[in-house]
Amino acid sequence: MRESVVDGSELLRATFRRSAAGVAVITARVDGRLAGFTATSVASVAAEPPMLSFNIGARSSSWPVFARAEHVGVHILGEHQEDVAATFARSGADRFAEPTRWRPGPFDVPVLESVPAWVVCRVSARVPAGDHRVVLAEVLTGDPGGPGRPLLYHERSFTALRD
Repeated sequence: MRESVVDGSELLRATFRRSAAGVAVITARVDGRLAGFTATSVASVAAEPPMLSFNIGARSSSWPVFARAEHVGVHILGEHQEDVAATFARSGADRFAEPTRWRPGPFDVPVLESVPAWVVCRVSARVPAGDHRVVLAEVLTGDPGGPGRPLLYHERSFTALRD
């Protein structure tokens, strides 16, 4: 067995680079201010009531909106949307400008177009977790029938499922 000594934050990052994760974009709107970011931390939490979670950095430019948002949109990106993932991951970008295609959805949450699946959720809790917050949210409505196969993130790059 190969033994390497890596501690703390680098160990966590190195370990999770080895795991493929689905790519999502999380969106919200508060007082007319739009916010969104790319996430690989979306997880199903419970079936009854239907709940999910995602993580957001407490120092991210999106956090002030998400700290106050009552509702959020969670969009599962397709393999055809690597550009969308990159836009919502880029610091300082106008994430909702062209060519991003979106519309106001339920509860005035921004809903991205052409995603394989999206849901709008009511925020239930924001739990401090180190330099991040874990957001727990109840799924209210959405559409799981969009086009494409899921976009994945692995070893610091976007990828897709193999046939």
